[in-house]
Amino acid sequence: MSTQRLWITVVATAVTMAAACGGGEPGGPTFPEEHPRIYLPGERDRLVGLLAAEHPAAVRFKAAVDGQVDGADHYAFEAWMVALMGQLTGEPQYCAFAVADVDAKVAAEEARIADGDLPAIAGDSYLEVGPRVGDLALTYDFCADVVTGTQRLRWLIYADQAVWNVWHPMEASWGGQPAPWTGWSVDNPSNNYYYSFLRATMLLGLATHGEAYEGLASGDDWLTMFRDTKLAGQLVPTFAADLVGGGSREGTGYGVAMHRLFELYALWQGSTGEAIADLTPHARASLLQFMHATVPTLDRYAPTGDQSRDSTAMMFDYQRNYVASLAALHPADPLAARAQSYLAACSVPEMGQRFMLVYDFFFALPDLTPTPLDGLATANYAPGVGELFVRSGWDEDATWWNLIAGPYTESHAHRDQGSLMLFKGEWLAVDAVIGSRSGLRQEEEAHNLVRFVDGDGATIRQRFGTASSLTALARGDGWTYAGADLTPAYGGDSEVRRSEREVIYVEPDVLIVFDRADSEPGTTAVWHLSSPLAPSIAGDRATFAGAAHAASIGWRPPPPAPPRWSGPRSTATTSAATGSTSPRRAPSAAASSTSCRSTTRWCRRCRPAITARW
Repeated sequence: MSTQRLWITVVATAVTMAAACGGGEPGGPTFPEEHPRIYLPGERDRLVGLLAAEHPAAVRFKAAVDGQVDGADHYAFEAWMVALMGQLTGEPQYCAFAVADVDAKVAAEEARIADGDLPAIAGDSYLEVGPRVGDLALTYDFCADVVTGTQRLRWLIYADQAVWNVWHPMEASWGGQPAPWTGWSVDNPSNNYYYSFLRATMLLGLATHGEAYEGLASGDDWLTMFRDTKLAGQLVPTFAADLVGGGSREGTGYGVAMHRLFELYALWQGSTGEAIADLTPHARASLLQFMHATVPTLDRYAPTGDQSRDSTAMMFDYQRNYVASLAALHPADPLAARAQSYLAACSVPEMGQRFMLVYDFFFALPDLTPTPLDGLATANYAPGVGELFVRSGWDEDATWWNLIAGPYTESHAHRDQGSLMLFKGEWLAVDAVIGSRSGLRQEEEAHNLVRFVDGDGATIRQRFGTASSLTALARGDGWTYAGADLTPAYGGDSEVRRSEREVIYVEPDVLIVFDRADSEPGTTAVWHLSSPLAPSIAGDRATFAGAAHAASIGWRPPPPAPPRWSGPRSTATTSAATGSTSPRRAPSAAASSTSCRSTTRWCRRCRPAITARW
């Protein structure tokens, strides 16, 4: 492909091209030659059947589409959703609306380019290229008989330039003028931006398969870029090596963007017959991992990493779609039936936002009988993201806890290696991020870990690009043991010689924590516990009284100085310098539950061990 891109009007000549990506090979993709090419070749009959049977998800979605056509202007509702209804019903008003909507958006972008400005699609390092080009491509495909030749050419010039710019950041241009950008995450399959880039590339390729226009990349060029260069060449090997056990290294906030990736898996399979979700174990493992990351009340999840949308980490449509899409990708797996119970019992039993209703429709499994969650294991460890989740059971009053010990390699991840969270009916110990306005509290002070402070009073930071590890994990009748080496998180800093945490869980209500800290003389080790509950303190014991449970935290042996509370929603206070040249053990703690109102911070000298009872 030429590196010079021209913003010109060209005469299009459709040609038949060989299918990219091994089309026709056993198990490989087969590309439909006629519109619609996306999703409906494999899923039309099922979706039409849901509409005919007046399945609740179909009824809600159609009502939202009809409202949009009638002028409701639902938030974030995309034209392709309306176009889809046109394909499924054959009624012309839907495509008339969708095509006019996309054409107006393209015209607005063309006007910006003509004025010498960057189009909106280039904003924020092309983050919205997936939704914007995806909306165009799906509408182009679903309403191919309505889109005029002139519209088709204008749309594709715009979309092709956007996708080309994504993958060629230093040579990007608009309107013939250079428009280079950073190229953020174009080669990083672990970052949420990458899934937006994949969406634009895949959907543009599928929509224009077999078509070629002078001066533009062909649809088959984009299919090769998606399926061979990016998916097979980057994402599959990265997920296989780095995301063993499922999940995202960005945490549960930005990591939920993977629901868009899982949607792409479903769209590709419906279009081509190829189950790309099965190219690595990651998709199926992520279903199980997220169910374990959800607390027993099924209304919130572990707030690991940045939580910019909602700092409290409450369940939302995106989390529902994450689970629903993965279950639909694995309908014959016993885990899918358990996921149906999870979806029915969680705090989001159906999509609440109109722009998400299409996914309840897409991923409905009416013929699958739900299986109770009780049969699932009560522990899950995902080494790729370094997350361990353990619970006493799957009832809503069960005890749940989490330990973090793994890689710190993504910008939305936190400096939280060694952090513990504890839940029983409500949060007992949780990252201070849930009490913040931004949801972006990445610093050590916001997490339940041992923090090292140098002689000048500065926190010794955990370092990006490092990897802690779970060095031991064992389970027996009524107990769980985990040992973590957190020393690597400090990147060889000479002031931190050793940082280890061991946890013994005695079901259902005792958690014993042993911390070992070995540091240079003069270095202070501070033990943190952040809770939404203000404690009462009596000697070396702290009690957190909640609405339904009470957490009792005690130290064995007693600490050299009494524990101190730094106040609601505050950062940690300091403790006396305890640097040493030989490791010592830390105390033990006990806990219980209540509701989140304020963030409480605990600090104490590190070395004893803590026993938690609730």
